[in-house]
Amino acid sequence: MSPPPLQTLDEPNLEALVELMFLAAFADGEFSLEEKIHFARSVESLTDRRIPQSTMDTLLQSVVEQLHKEGRAARLASLKERLASPQARKVAFFLAAQVVVADGIVRSSERELLLDVAAALELDQAEAAEIVRKLAAS
Repeated sequence: MSPPPLQTLDEPNLEALVELMFLAAFADGEFSLEEKIHFARSVESLTDRRIPQSTMDTLLQSVVEQLHKEGRAARLASLKERLASPQARKVAFFLAAQVVVADGIVRSSERELLLDVAAALELDQAEAAEIVRKLAAS
């Protein structure tokens, strides 16, 4: 599975993908070097470097503020609204799972987040678990 073509990503979908990837990377309270590198590369690839670093910094700061203010459940509900198509939701989950496994360790807090994400995005739980298992094994 690969991200959709850039021309199909409108701004709300793109921002939602970036937000979910950041939430996944920060699920265990740490943002390891491996996670940061994978996150940065994925965002650059998704955006074709069309989001300047200053805009990315502002977006991530906003994500952190909204997470503290609204809580994870509200942020995941917001992601579901912005990722309207089943394909966009599946791709978003896959990208989040890639960020989580980037450091080679899937902590229980990260696994819990991915299960919450799968439920919030109305993805099949067994399929989501299989994605994580395959990514962690590779």
